[in-house]
Amino acid sequence: MDVTQVPLKQFKGKKKNIKMNNKMQKKKRTPQGENGNVSDVEVVETKPVLTPLEPMLPPTFSLSEIKNKQRRHQMFMKLKQDKRKQKMQVKKTRKKEREALGDKAPPKEVPKTIENQRVYDETTVDPDDEEVAFDEGTDEFSSYFNKLTNPKVLITTSDRPRGRTVRFCEQLATVIPDAHVYYRRGLALKRVIPQCVSRGFTYLMVINEDRKMPNGLVLCHLPDGPTAHFKVSSVRLRKEMKRRGKEPTEHTPEVILNNFSTRLGHGIGRMFAALFPHDPQFVGRQVATFHNQRDFVFFRFHRYIFKNEKRAGIQELGPRFTLKLRSLQKGTFDSKFGEYEWVLKRHEVDACRRKFVL
Repeated sequence: MDVTQVPLKQFKGKKKNIKMNNKMQKKKRTPQGENGNVSDVEVVETKPVLTPLEPMLPPTFSLSEIKNKQRRHQMFMKLKQDKRKQKMQVKKTRKKEREALGDKAPPKEVPKTIENQRVYDETTVDPDDEEVAFDEGTDEFSSYFNKLTNPKVLITTSDRPRGRTVRFCEQLATVIPDAHVYYRRGLALKRVIPQCVSRGFTYLMVINEDRKMPNGLVLCHLPDGPTAHFKVSSVRLRKEMKRRGKEPTEHTPEVILNNFSTRLGHGIGRMFAALFPHDPQFVGRQVATFHNQRDFVFFRFHRYIFKNEKRAGIQELGPRFTLKLRSLQKGTFDSKFGEYEWVLKRHEVDACRRKFVL
């Protein structure tokens, strides 16, 4: 192998050239100053300082590309905090602008929801409609609203009910005044209905169950109907609820019906109202609420107390559950030859999410 010797002077010259180049980068000579003299101007190179909030990510980068789970979670939480801060900053600036403009401020923007974007229904009830008033005066519930009859409810179950369904029926009987729980003992509903009519009952309520859980409710108005079939979900008994109040008293509760706007919803609301006596006892301070939202009827039972002239506190007593209307049948219960006013059709409901029937 051949080895060639290189003198050290060549390396020394190269080192000097490197130093001179570095100095020339720091100092740039201008061809002519103010007085015509050559002046030296020092150029200071500033490096960009990145704040910890600025994400060092390209615009087309996705968090799913980060393989490390902990690092991915940290970046996600960081971006989420940044978006929240930006949103709060925009709210503060808008609030300051509204305060500065005063009465000239533009009206607040209403957020778009499924409820306010609802498709208009031709059967929406107008309170001043004479036809609706005539129908209400001659329907099956007119005797109740004219205070000619008092409600009396029989609550029963499907065959061989489990403990949870039995407890649910017993708690419903404490919510609805003058309600009686009877075990069915394998009798068909066609045999039960004539016995209820002969004993003066105005309602028959049947709680069905599946896999030891209540999943259906048949509500039959006596003696002439109609009969409604509901799906029951999200059942919470009193012992399963947190911060519940004491046991309800025997006072007649007030009834609140919310958002039953169509003709079908109006009829369902009148059916729920006819379960309770006419004159509520305000001393008990108990309220039963049927709230319709997107065709789901949420039931809640509260006790309220007035803290002052403007504020009131509420305490849930239970039970709570959610109803979904499956069908509405004319007359009493008849699964074979009954005439149905309305039946839930899944393909029609799923076609548009902003169309509701109640």
